[in-house]
Amino acid sequence: MESNNPWKTYGIHIGLFIVSLLTTTLAGGEWMFGSYLIMEGYQWSDFTAGFAFSIPFLSFLSLHEFGHYFVARLNQVKTSLPYYLPFWLGFLPAPSIGSFGAVIKIKEQIRSRQAYFDIGIAGPIAGFVAALVILFYGFTHLPAADYIFEIHPEYQEYGVDYHEYAYGSLREEQGMAFVLGSNEYVAPDPSLVPNVYEIAHYPWLLAGFLALLFTALNLLPIGQLDGGHVIYGLLGPKWHGRLSVFFLILLTFYSGLGMITPAHLSGVIQFNPDMWWQAPLYFWFLTIVLYKVFPSNQLRLMWALAIFVGQILLLLLFKDITGYSGWLVYAVLLGRVMGVHHPHPPVDKSLDFNRKVLGWFALLIFILCFSPAPLEMVALGD
Repeated sequence: MESNNPWKTYGIHIGLFIVSLLTTTLAGGEWMFGSYLIMEGYQWSDFTAGFAFSIPFLSFLSLHEFGHYFVARLNQVKTSLPYYLPFWLGFLPAPSIGSFGAVIKIKEQIRSRQAYFDIGIAGPIAGFVAALVILFYGFTHLPAADYIFEIHPEYQEYGVDYHEYAYGSLREEQGMAFVLGSNEYVAPDPSLVPNVYEIAHYPWLLAGFLALLFTALNLLPIGQLDGGHVIYGLLGPKWHGRLSVFFLILLTFYSGLGMITPAHLSGVIQFNPDMWWQAPLYFWFLTIVLYKVFPSNQLRLMWALAIFVGQILLLLLFKDITGYSGWLVYAVLLGRVMGVHHPHPPVDKSLDFNRKVLGWFALLIFILCFSPAPLEMVALGD
């Protein structure tokens, strides 16, 4: 509940921003050096280096949210300033990005389809432009190739071929590595582009990658996400309802494949023994995801069963198919908490041609930014 004292309200926004600046700066240093605040030997320079991540990342968040804010004000819709959401796990110690993002609060009913569209699309467009600027700067200001040896001195003995020994075919020991996507990158000097396993040590690239990821998350055409507002504006309530449910089920179906991947022994498919006790829990989880999607228990149970059986059949037919269980958290947030439905404004007039073009462009941005498996732990070695 907001205070009636405007200065107290401003203090909350400013305070959350300052805390987010602190936590994202700590997180930036952690990604660069693997050095946590609670670890012995942590230095002030480890913290200050994190500004190379926190400044571009918070700039992206701010441009995204203020895009919503200013367009809302242009549409005479009362809204709050951005609330920044700090989140840091370095005290465990565990990796985090120092933030859950930022949100604004709409304080009154949005009265037209056009206003929903304008407010919804403004944030992703502004954020996408910011992401491109961040990545452009990152790729045009890459450090020398031996920068990675400052982070991993143990790689130096292998020279420029360190990747073959660190996580390639010549690696002798088994291990795990954290990978941020697997896209190809373009830079003025390709020899300076870091290996995909090392992107996290380059703060501007990490900030740009996360900016694209957050843009994609917001542009999912589901419910009242920015992408949901865009779809509602373009196609109206009937098609928004259909597509919103379709994409949530598709997201759930794909992410769930990462939970029930069969093992292959001697050419015969055998399911992981743990699956027989995990299956009821997973089925219950599916009903939770669908809680706000279907009005009756019977429909939820039917669709949960259809998803579950469909996943098993697909895995039986295509033995090597994999999903990405990381999307399950987002699926339950959308299906159980936020829902897939969209308010019906009093004025439901179709968009003009220019807005329709901009809407389809926003969906193209979603396709460009979306990664099926953006954050992965991969096995290394034999």
